[in-house]
Amino acid sequence: MSAATIRVIQSARDTQDRLTEKPPLTFVPDTDGRENQLINLYEDVTYQEIEGFGGALTEASAVTIAQMSEEKQQEIMDAYFHPEKGIGYTLCRTHIQSCDFSLGNYAYVENEDPKLGSFNIDRDREAIVPLIRRAAALGGKSFRLFSSPWSPPAWMKSNGQMNGGGKLLPEYREAWARMFVKYIQAYKEAGIEIWGVSVQNEAKAVQRWDSCVYTAEEEKDFVRDFLGPELERAGLSDVKIMIWDHNKERVYDRAKVAFEDEAASKYIWGICFHWYSGDHFEALSLVHDRYPDKKLIFSEGCQEGGVHLGSWQTGERYGHDLIGNLNNWTAAWTDWNIVLNEQGGPNHVGNYCDAPIIANTQTGEVVYESSYYYIGHFSKYIRPGARRIASTKYTDLLETTAFKNVDGTIAVVVMNRTDRELPYALRCRDQLAETSIPAHAIQTLLFN
Repeated sequence: MSAATIRVIQSARDTQDRLTEKPPLTFVPDTDGRENQLINLYEDVTYQEIEGFGGALTEASAVTIAQMSEEKQQEIMDAYFHPEKGIGYTLCRTHIQSCDFSLGNYAYVENEDPKLGSFNIDRDREAIVPLIRRAAALGGKSFRLFSSPWSPPAWMKSNGQMNGGGKLLPEYREAWARMFVKYIQAYKEAGIEIWGVSVQNEAKAVQRWDSCVYTAEEEKDFVRDFLGPELERAGLSDVKIMIWDHNKERVYDRAKVAFEDEAASKYIWGICFHWYSGDHFEALSLVHDRYPDKKLIFSEGCQEGGVHLGSWQTGERYGHDLIGNLNNWTAAWTDWNIVLNEQGGPNHVGNYCDAPIIANTQTGEVVYESSYYYIGHFSKYIRPGARRIASTKYTDLLETTAFKNVDGTIAVVVMNRTDRELPYALRCRDQLAETSIPAHAIQTLLFN
């Protein structure tokens, strides 16, 4: 590709464009000092490094994919994990024990056993482990996996059940920390490396499904006194520990409690978060500005309320969140379930949701939602190791972000959620390329 040539990849509502390559643009010298309709790029100003993009490998996804024909299974796996045929996922999440997107509650130690002699991951071996192995084989060396618990075993909790919130009983904190170690070791024996863990999914939420509540102080103390030391003793200090794993409106508050405690903070690699309470993008910059050595990870988001077949707004929600998070120091972004069935499940409490790929287990059809294409505009072209570069835009009607990949390729994402086409001129290195973006569209522009 010529240095003066810009590849344009586009997805647009009311067209057939879905990650479609459009005619290239050509840079020309910026000789007239143009002032209007500019998107400026400044590659000498850099920000965070990207760890990766991906989604969640849940029991629901695994069981649903397994119900499809072998040909469709391969299509789905390629669509997500193949770097050329698909959108190149490299960082995925899974659950420790059951979550709402499991077929029912289950624990690795079902009955009271503080010594954990009965620990086993037999349930995971049925569907989740084969799915993860398959994804890792396609993702290759760049594939990484982190894991989150939705609840400790029922016997470790104040309410005596995995669902409905409750708390981890103080007398079982050590045993629960050792279960993390056993989990990581058991997965390694199964051929799967665990790159990181979060302490608790949605640490503030009392849900009708698997859930457990920690105050900021309780979570910090658990990491400082139990989880961090247990991983260290087991020679697993390289496993990244992340806190919070809940919505952005309190991400700064939780970070402050954990990171101000030096003994706890030394074990904590970063903080992860969800989108269900709104944007709060500025909160992410607050955390980064005060604790610049800690990583910010988006760990979950989905369109709630069952399947939204054909909705374009779903994709725009994804694009808006991705751009807002990335422009505020987020280093990785993981969607929720990679695949769900035609109902938006299976889910053992009826908490049905949408996914970027819906696999209809009745008809055998695979449906790609708009969210799949919107995520792909980032994950396929902004690769692990890429660094965000500075950019400015002439109007808030456009949403933009820009990255420089390890190979030198610059990837610029431009999104238009309005009802009209918007013009712009890309300006970089005293060169200009004039173009426009259709209504309700997203573009990725690539050049060296």
